[in-house]
Amino acid sequence: MRDNSHPEILVVDDDAMSRRVLAQLLSAAGYNCRVSNDGSQALEAIHASPPSVLLLDFDMPGLNGAEVLRRLRSDEDAMIAQIPAIMLTAHGSEQSEVSCLQAGADDFVTKPVNASVLRARIETQLRLRSMRRQLEHQNDELEKWRSELERDLAAARLTQQSLIPQKPLSLPGWQIATCYHPVIQVGGDIYGWLRMKDGRVLFWIADGTGHGAAAALLTTLAKLLFQYGSMDHDSPATLMEGVDNDFRSIFGATSFMTAMCVALDPATGRAQVVGAGHPSLLVVRHDGTTESVASVAPPLGLIKRTEFTETVIELQPGDAFLLYTDGLFPWTKEERHRVTPGQLEKILDHSAPTAEALLTAIVAQTASKNSAKTAPDDVAAIVVRREDRQ
Repeated sequence: MRDNSHPEILVVDDDAMSRRVLAQLLSAAGYNCRVSNDGSQALEAIHASPPSVLLLDFDMPGLNGAEVLRRLRSDEDAMIAQIPAIMLTAHGSEQSEVSCLQAGADDFVTKPVNASVLRARIETQLRLRSMRRQLEHQNDELEKWRSELERDLAAARLTQQSLIPQKPLSLPGWQIATCYHPVIQVGGDIYGWLRMKDGRVLFWIADGTGHGAAAALLTTLAKLLFQYGSMDHDSPATLMEGVDNDFRSIFGATSFMTAMCVALDPATGRAQVVGAGHPSLLVVRHDGTTESVASVAPPLGLIKRTEFTETVIELQPGDAFLLYTDGLFPWTKEERHRVTPGQLEKILDHSAPTAEALLTAIVAQTASKNSAKTAPDDVAAIVVRREDRQ
């Protein structure tokens, strides 16, 4: 009965004396040993039960060692194709060594065989075989982890897609355009709009830390905080304060997000703007001028009792405002800084006839400044434009 606790060596040699000597030597060294007297018999034995190491004579009638190895290395079964093979050769020349390696041998030993050298070569191949199997196992584990991560990200993506509006708000007298481009399946940016108790429409946008499933959970929380906060607060300042308090109470200042909201009265075009660590709101005037409204407060979740200040803007027919996250700015590694809101103002197309045209031009211009050398980030933006009078 074979002892499976010891590695098995298959000796393939057409010389009976050589087979017997090698078998005795290997058995005495503690290996299980099988023998084959030609290449065809060896191939049958290998397919029936792959050995740990193949000890193969180079010069044999019929299928020689090189041909046996070529067939093994092309086998569809990876376990057979990767069997460590040590070639036995009676020639000690460099050409003989090269021939053995070109045939697919992992190592070679010249005849007459030195027992110590042979055992050292076998142990080396066994260690390499063990390391390869460990690496394959690790690769399998990594592949399993990657598959699970992809499933998690897919679930997170579906969750986030359900939170982000799938089409712009329909608001008589106004045009709304949006875009959302996460770096991976899900990102830390989110935006939305909701009706306030006094009839105004609140447009809001937020940028949380990180990417992936964790970021999706953060955006889910942001959506809930703004949604439920609108039920308890009647101004964008108090709403932002409520979101800040709730966010900080959950994370204890260990996480944060930037945010900005605009409470718009559709009938008058009057709006109140509140920002917390977020990029400046840009107001695109129909007369070709641009205004910006900076965030006065720090990001949400960092400082207790932050005061939020409202800035009033008046939107005339043809005017528009742009809410966006900092992913809209390319980040140049060589210059070590992001493109500024001031530079963004210069590429705004004040003559754009629609909100969609204005946003498309902005995204195209900023994307053209990106390259393989820029650091990627999520991109989200909302353009709200008051329609021209007919």
